[in-house]
Amino acid sequence: MNVLLIGANGQIGKHLVDLLDKSNEHTVRAMVRKEEQAEELKKKGIDAVLANLEGGADTIVKAARGCDAVIFAAGSGGSTGYDKTLLIDLDGAVKTFEAAEKAGVERYVMVSAFQANNREKWHEKIKPYYVAKHYADKMLEESNLNYTIVRPGGLLNEPGTGKIAASENLERGSIPREDVARTVMESLTEENTYKRSFDLMSGDTSIAEALKNV
Repeated sequence: MNVLLIGANGQIGKHLVDLLDKSNEHTVRAMVRKEEQAEELKKKGIDAVLANLEGGADTIVKAARGCDAVIFAAGSGGSTGYDKTLLIDLDGAVKTFEAAEKAGVERYVMVSAFQANNREKWHEKIKPYYVAKHYADKMLEESNLNYTIVRPGGLLNEPGTGKIAASENLERGSIPREDVARTVMESLTEENTYKRSFDLMSGDTSIAEALKNV
């Protein structure tokens, strides 16, 4: 698959760029919002395109043309205000659904947040972030896209183990960003994840096996 990766400069996104670039199954088109980010990627031989989630949808449509799938790994980040959460994690995400449909892309994988579907499990301190993810996920489910929604727990920067737990309702835990990226990439072609949403944590099962039984 030729994959448009939105949020390629983020912490999960950087893992995905490397994984997709080294993959025998996929090629990557990295979407970033700054010229210097695009130039850095191009120096590594990565196809990079400029588009801003706060701008118009037309540039995202252009970025998605010719792709077979979209991965959304973008986020407003913990240092921004809730205005950016609304503009990036909700409206920005929904723009990408619309853009994918206009560009004729059917496959879409969303990196969401643990139990974003369940209000009772939301952290009070970042409730607006959960609201944004909750309604973006709902809009994705109501779209015409062949979606997968991955809801990882606490994100770690330690090396991945390749072992996960994936289910529609897990207890809170954590997972290395590298394992999130690997799970997202393997979800692209795992038909058992089509039109499905699931929580994701570190566990005892290989990624491939876990996704076949999610």
